[in-house]
Amino acid sequence: MLFFLLRGSRKTVLIRAGAMIALIALADWRVEGNIPIGFLYLFPMLLMGSVLNRWQIAVSAVLCSFLTETFDSYEWLPESGVPRDIMVFAAFFGMGIFVYEVVRSRQVALTHLRQIETESEARRDAEEQLEILVESSPAAIFTTDEKGAVLLANDAAHRMFALLPGSMSGKPIRQFLPSLVNVPALDEHRQSFRTVMQGRGRRQNGEVFLADIWFSTYKTSAGPRLAAMVIDTSEDLRTREEFSLNQLLASSRILVGAVSHEIRNVCGAIAVVHENLARGGGLAGNKDFEALGTLILALEKIAGMDLRQSANQAAGMDLQSFLEEVRIVVEPSLSEDDIESKWEIEPGLPMVWADRQSLMQVFLNLTKNAARAMQSEPVRELTISASLAKQCVSVRIRDTGCGVQNPERLFRPFQPGAQATGLGLYLSRAFMRSFRGDVRFEPEPHGSSFIVELSPASDGNGIESGPQSDAAANSNSPGGRPQLVPRKSQPVAGSRA
Repeated sequence: MLFFLLRGSRKTVLIRAGAMIALIALADWRVEGNIPIGFLYLFPMLLMGSVLNRWQIAVSAVLCSFLTETFDSYEWLPESGVPRDIMVFAAFFGMGIFVYEVVRSRQVALTHLRQIETESEARRDAEEQLEILVESSPAAIFTTDEKGAVLLANDAAHRMFALLPGSMSGKPIRQFLPSLVNVPALDEHRQSFRTVMQGRGRRQNGEVFLADIWFSTYKTSAGPRLAAMVIDTSEDLRTREEFSLNQLLASSRILVGAVSHEIRNVCGAIAVVHENLARGGGLAGNKDFEALGTLILALEKIAGMDLRQSANQAAGMDLQSFLEEVRIVVEPSLSEDDIESKWEIEPGLPMVWADRQSLMQVFLNLTKNAARAMQSEPVRELTISASLAKQCVSVRIRDTGCGVQNPERLFRPFQPGAQATGLGLYLSRAFMRSFRGDVRFEPEPHGSSFIVELSPASDGNGIESGPQSDAAANSNSPGGRPQLVPRKSQPVAGSRA
């Protein structure tokens, strides 16, 4: 019954309490004799205590005390009435405050319960999402205890280490990743580790692979823990080594071609001298002289070997994304040298024909040359701009360096005064011409510019046309534009390689 009276809105409860006060006052007024019924005001005070605040409860207690004393049949005297009124007020006020605190505590408990339920649901959702992320991750993820025993591992970890699903728990992780033995044990005196390392991993069948390991150590109530994510990078290593070999072979062919060209020039001069001596007749029948002629012919054959480049690896390439990769590679080193780099890339550039790795070497060589040329300059700016003009995509690399003293001697091998062997620009042009591109120089009022020209991957009708259509472009004939073997070299005083 009482619980029913407490239901409803604040206004409804107050109306019920007022009605009860009126009924009790009426009954107390009408009842004759010394029958005290003022204690019944405790019930409306209980109702008002559930919806009113403290000072309102105190006012209600004063009203009920006044009504009790007014309709009471006992004579009011100061020595007995004052203590009686104080006790009546204390009873009514205490009842209201008691209910007020009970209701408030219940509301706080309900609010806290709802907060706990919300946090528990959010934590459950986060755990489910994290579990799905870990289980669906292509990288091997696992956790270990302070002794290195695996606690949890996802499916990718079992596949990486050639284990049956669910069989990795409890196994020592150092059996599969010996590099983790170098991780210091976590205790109260050591800070947590969050780093990456590269090492060798070992599968259950004994196969060894190269692994990149991201790991962190942390503390829990159950003891120190280690969490790690592992990726098999063996394929990247093989690809990198194969690419390095291919680049070495391509550069070697170009280098040997240049040397062979010089040898052919020397052999031609020796052959002319040998022929002139033979005409004189003074050495006719001399076996040593005849042997010298044979050696000259053999040396000419060696120098005339076909040293053209290997099969072309050019393909259609997005130049804008490639230049973003170049920016990622070169910007840190430029910043270290206090060189400001500006990138002005025209939007909507077409696909171009190029070998991505060879083109990267070309840009690296040109930017490094520009950085060296600006070492002693007060203003250091490198501007790389790309645009489409006359069915050719041009990338201009402009610096504010010291310029080039002898531009006519650029792009020749073995230049005196150049860095290393002086083959940088020579190889760069050779790489570009291998896929119908070119590198040319333009002087600037202060500094220099190198323009990398690339052929679009499609013609005006949208039909792809690659360097395969220019079969003769890679030949060493003097008439072909991408001729890799230069003419007779001359001493060069330029500083660019």
